[in-house]
Amino acid sequence: MENRNIVAAANTLNVVINKVFYTGKVHVSGGREGFAKSTDRHLDVALSSPGSSSGKGTNPEQLFAAGWAACFIGAMKHNAPNLQIAMPADAAIDAEVDLALADDGFNLQARLNVILPGLTFEEAHAVVEAAHQTCPYSKATRGNMNVQINVAI
Repeated sequence: MENRNIVAAANTLNVVINKVFYTGKVHVSGGREGFAKSTDRHLDVALSSPGSSSGKGTNPEQLFAAGWAACFIGAMKHNAPNLQIAMPADAAIDAEVDLALADDGFNLQARLNVILPGLTFEEAHAVVEAAHQTCPYSKATRGNMNVQINVAI
């Protein structure tokens, strides 16, 4: 079977990729009521629609929330030393991704509830803002969906 390009998204920000660090490869069959399996077999999960009666698997919104939260924590850890902020060992994020209906059809919106115990509000604000500027998920969603980032200290 040959892959032939149908859509090539425009890079309106003119970002030049100099080096690819990792490519996640996943095969999905059956859509929202199907299965997803990564080529390295670290991900092997049944999928189900949010609120579906079958409910035997996770859904794309949960996977997106988990990926973004994990990446965002990594971005905070990356930026904190440059800001001379000690990241708390128990830093966490409660991520919420909504599947919503807008005038133009289905859309996503998200909330990242960042938990940074022991930091001052100023420290938390600085590390969250820096992470939001460097996290690839934040970059990909910026200007494309409603995003709210909250912090609890």
